[in-house]
Amino acid sequence: MKGYKISTNIDELDFEVIYRFISESYWAADIPRNTLKKAISNSLCFGIFDGSEAQVGFARLVTDRATFAYLADVFVIEAHRGQGLSKWLVEKIVAHPELQGLRRMVLATRDAHGLYAQYGFQPIENPEILMQIWQPNVYREQKA
Repeated sequence: MKGYKISTNIDELDFEVIYRFISESYWAADIPRNTLKKAISNSLCFGIFDGSEAQVGFARLVTDRATFAYLADVFVIEAHRGQGLSKWLVEKIVAHPELQGLRRMVLATRDAHGLYAQYGFQPIENPEILMQIWQPNVYREQKA
């Protein structure tokens, strides 16, 4: 995309930009800084950068790079939305060489089903086979 680049180099990521967005998101509000640092260091991360090398978007995959991946923490900061950057990011993720041949790639979204459907994501077949331990307030409880 003209004027932007996507990088998987973890050394290029701007943690402050990522933390500011994700710690205020609906899915990870109040996440502790160290928890997010650990999550990033153990994930395959994608950063979007503008022409001045400022980070304007992010996504990470929790993956073994062989059989499974969970796509998480996808965002484009508001000032850069409406230019197709989220589509470009998802396209690059799905096409990434280390993610080819996976048996399953999953994600959770409250409001972006249409975006992900364009790249092959579908509602889970047989959701009754999936189970979870769900602790939606874990970050708030850790602070107390």
